[in-house]
Amino acid sequence: MAKVTRRQFLRGVAAGAGALTLAACGGAATTSPTAEPTAAPATAAPTTAPATAVPPATMPPGSMGSTVEITYWGSFSGVLGEAEKATVEAFNNSQKDVKVNYQFQGNYEETAQKLTAAIQARQTPDVSLLSDVWWFSFYINGHLQPLDDLMAAEGVKREAYVDVLLNEGIRKNTVYWIPFARSTPLFYYNKQAWQEAGLEDRAPKTWDEFIEWAPKLNKEGRSAFAHPSAASYIAWLFQCVIWQFGGRYSDPDFTIRIHEEGGVRAGNFYRDTTQTYKWATTPKDVTQDFVTGLTASAMLSTAALAGVEKNAQFPVGTGFLPEGPAGFGCCTGGAGMAILAGLPAEKQRAAMKWIAFATGEEWTIEWAQRTGYMPVRKAAVESERMQKYFAERPNFRTAVEQLPKTRPQDAARVYIRGGDQIIGKGLERITINGEDPAKVWMDVKAQLEEAAKPTIELLKTVEG
Repeated sequence: MAKVTRRQFLRGVAAGAGALTLAACGGAATTSPTAEPTAAPATAAPTTAPATAVPPATMPPGSMGSTVEITYWGSFSGVLGEAEKATVEAFNNSQKDVKVNYQFQGNYEETAQKLTAAIQARQTPDVSLLSDVWWFSFYINGHLQPLDDLMAAEGVKREAYVDVLLNEGIRKNTVYWIPFARSTPLFYYNKQAWQEAGLEDRAPKTWDEFIEWAPKLNKEGRSAFAHPSAASYIAWLFQCVIWQFGGRYSDPDFTIRIHEEGGVRAGNFYRDTTQTYKWATTPKDVTQDFVTGLTASAMLSTAALAGVEKNAQFPVGTGFLPEGPAGFGCCTGGAGMAILAGLPAEKQRAAMKWIAFATGEEWTIEWAQRTGYMPVRKAAVESERMQKYFAERPNFRTAVEQLPKTRPQDAARVYIRGGDQIIGKGLERITINGEDPAKVWMDVKAQLEEAAKPTIELLKTVEG
């Protein structure tokens, strides 16, 4: 009988553990590194402008003695799904004016596809969770309700939210997307593996330092590091790395820059980790490989933290992302809530009441502690309850401390429809196939430029 290696044995353990819903941005995702990218929803008929605000109802929802029911579409499963359902239940139990009917729609991409179909059928939910790479598409096609008047009527102030998180949902000084499940990548490491290798109990300060450490961590049955696939948001993580190497995906005006020197340098670094140094792997599920000890470290979302700590077979450490030749780079990610355009005024007010609760100071603390997502309210971050939690669970503090150093992602990934998967598939060619980044990025550049054309035209119509 063939000899079973330690890696093969541990992979069997990982498979038996079941799928952990801890994908990079939090939404459950297809994890096969060779899977075709999820098809983008069909572009809806362009509108001449985003939805205009309908004056909010003068009477609060339920003021006439009846409960207003609204439908909320969510995108989380597993640990995160349980937390999402608990949010709905807590809101419904807290008052009688509004009842939220929760409907799980699948991962971020599946939710976006179903919402596109619902819009075409004129049978939309009232509120939907939308990821960082999908909300803009619905905004630009005029399907999202402007929220400032509704926020004011509910007593929700812009300045109450963490600025960098709220600002990503603002267009032309109008709020369309409110932060809820927001994250950043972190560097996760296996403290036991670190100790065995004689390393300091901390994340590497730079990628050069990690290149020195990695051979000590790499051994039979365990890699030093692991990269995800396109379907598991490798393009989100590489957004940070390309900045660290002095490159970028694009300019805000959609001028593509991924093929330039910094992008090629970052691509060569990723290729070297799997092809030259051979201490990085490209597993089907990076999170499972990490928690079962098949890899000693990885970049994962803050949203993975609660599940990783629960399932890991060793003490877990987290740290800021390593710096590259151009310094530090880290982006935000995750999802927010949006209200669909064209609802009756009473439904609009009810929808905002729900969003105000889910993203409010008290619940954002509960949500953060259940999941690992960052608190989206400033007061929540500064609260005694959250500070005590940070002291007890220092891994949860890392993302909040790193947040002031983050910046919004490049337009090519978050505003070009399908941009995330175009870049991700290019990265698979580099990390898995070992192709030359200079050639790959030229192909990716052409694909991104073609995919950007409808968005650029719509932006001219919508924003001038």
